[in-house]
Parts: sequence; C-alpha cells; structure tokens
Amino acid sequence: MARLSRRLVDYLAAEPVRVSAVLRLPLIALMGFLVWLWEVDSWLPGVYTTILGVYAVAAVLWALVVLRGPVPSWGGWLSTGVDVLAVVSLCVVSGGATAALLPVFFLVPLSVAFGDRPVLTGVLGISTAACYLGAWIIYSKRDDHVGLPDVVYLQFGFLLWLAVATTALCLVLTRRAARVAALLDVRRRLVAESMQADERTNRELAEHLHDGPLQTLLAARLELDEVRERMPDPALDMVYAALNETAAGLRSTVTALHPQVLAQLGLTPGVRELVRQYESRGDFSVDAELEDVGKPASQALLYRAVRELLANINKHAAASLVTIRMFRSGDRVVLEVADDGTGFEPSIVEARVAEGHIGLASLQARFDSMGGAMRIDSTVGRGTVVTVTSPPEDSSPEYI
Repeated sequence: MARLSRRLVDYLAAEPVRVSAVLRLPLIALMGFLVWLWEVDSWLPGVYTTILGVYAVAAVLWALVVLRGPVPSWGGWLSTGVDVLAVVSLCVVSGGATAALLPVFFLVPLSVAFGDRPVLTGVLGISTAACYLGAWIIYSKRDDHVGLPDVVYLQFGFLLWLAVATTALCLVLTRRAARVAALLDVRRRLVAESMQADERTNRELAEHLHDGPLQTLLAARLELDEVRERMPDPALDMVYAALNETAAGLRSTVTALHPQVLAQLGLTPGVRELVRQYESRGDFSVDAELEDVGKPASQALLYRAVRELLANINKHAAASLVTIRMFRSGDRVVLEVADDGTGFEPSIVEARVAEGHIGLASLQARFDSMGGAMRIDSTVGRGTVVTVTSPPEDSSPEYI
C-alpha cells in the first residue's frame, strides 16, 4: 500500500511538470517578442539571441519528453533550475532586468509551488530573488549611469515574499496529497476486505450446494435410473431428463460461484473454459489469444471481468464475433474484450446504475479502487472494446 501511495504522489507531482513544460513555450515566445518590441538595450545581442534560441529548443524538446512519457523524479527541480539560469543569463547580457524579463522572475517560483517538495520550492524561490538582485548588481556595475534604483529593493522584497508564499502553498498541497493517498489506501483496504468476504461467501455457498442439494439430486437421479431399467416409462424418462437439466444447472452455478479450474490451474485455463462455455451456446464465435499469465494475485477479479463482459455481450450486444486478448505488461495483466455488436454510448453506464444495472460500473469501481483500470470504448452500431488492466502485482492482495 505504501508503494501505491508513492505512485499516487509521484503521479500528482509529475502533473505540474507537464503543465509548466507547456506554459513555458508561450512564455519564451513572449519574452522574445517583448524584448524586440521594447527595443531593450542589448549588451551582448549575439549572446542574448543564442541563449534565447537554445532555451527555446530545449523547452520544446523537454515538453515532448514529459508529454509522451514518464517524468523523471529530477525533472521538476532541474527544469526550474534551467529556467532560473536562462532568465538570469538573459538579464545579464541584455540589461533587461527591469523591462521585459522582470515578470519571469515572479513566475518562476510558481512553477514549482504545485509539486510535493516544500524545501526545494523555498530554495528555488529564494535563489530566484537572489539571482534577480544579482542581475541588477551586474547591470549597474556595467553601466555607471544606471546605478541601483530603489524599486529594485522593493521588487527583491516582493520576490522573497513570493518565495515564502509559494513554499507555504507547496506545504499545504503536499499535506493534502498525503491525505488523499491515505484515504485511497483506506478505500482500497475496504474494497479488498469486501471482495474477500464476497469470495468467502461464494466459496461456502458453492461447497454447500455441491455437498448438499447437488449430491441429493444425483442420488435421486441414480435411483430413478435403476427404476427406469426395471420399469420403462416415458413419464420417468421426462423426470430423468428434468433431473439431468437441474443437475447441470446446479453444477454451472457452483462453478460460477467458485470456479475450481481457476483455483487449481490459474487464470488462462479458467478464461478458456469460459470461452468454451459461451461458444458452445452458438450465439457468437470467439477468437481468443490468451497468453499464459499463471496465477496473478488479481485472477479472481480478472476472471469476474471476463465472465461479466461475455454475459453482457450475450444479453445485449447481438454480436457475431468476439475477440479476447490477454497478456502480461510489466507487473500487470492486460485483458481486452472486443465485439462487433450493436455498441452503446459509454456515458449511459452511470445512468444504468440508477436503474439497478451495476455490472460494468461495479467492475470499474473495483479496478479503480485496487489500482487497476477499465476503459470502455464503444460507438452505437460499431461494437465495443473494453480494456482491463489489473492492479500491479506488488499491491494486489492474494485473495482478490
């Protein structure tokens, strides 16, 4: 659970890095435009253009990296450090610390305020204020006519205040993120305990039906068979057929409540047995590509998903072909069930809950709460694709 909480915190911490990576691009464009528009005095125009160009290219490449893949743990502080370095360098070579580049100093601390590192936020905020003052000192030493205006000290004070404010904001958000992670852990435990109780009840009920009514029914069928041998009668044949049908129904119920093939052989044979059962009904054909995934901790939950999805297709989709794929992806199992049926509008899933149809919604809630995922892609008249991703192996209790 601690690992799941860490993943959540890492995910929340990565979002500000992605947002700042996108917002950095128009800010760089605005910096270049304002300096050009205001004709800021340039000390080293060639160096200024080079720094701004390299900064812009690096910002574009960084945005592509963080938007297309995972954000490294050092991404937030490194990108902000580069921002501070680039802005200070531009100020030093252009002399524009009080003109086009001043607002950037106030925006840099905000770019790290939504992370989960208050100390780093404070250090960068204070460093930004110090760098701003340092740029002005360098500029004033370069040009004796400029000096150090009093407004610089006022702005330096504002930057220090901003550093304190953003650090406090970061601290508050970090504590809230920790509370959210704790609440999600509690929710995960409750759902896991509920599922454990559900599985235990199903197992006990399956054992009761198998050892009680089903055995009694099979004994009665055996006695009736002996009577039929001594006294052939069409009426007894009808009773015998009814007993056979009832016994088959009871066996199916026992298997649905607690599939032995799942417990003994693992998930892949269990799913194959489900496919065989639905194919034998002749309502649709199934194209199954099932990788042997062994006995994942979440196999009961995945098995339930396959059973629920096939049942829904059988009842509502009017499909002729169902495709099932199951494979491992890292420490997760991915299940994809697609059909060529009538399809539906995914937004009606929530509305159907209010009507008492909770199958898909219940599955989604279980996977979400356990750290997995369930995505529904469907269009009316064009079939449905449901992709299920199991919880990671290291956070899935064995009883799921």
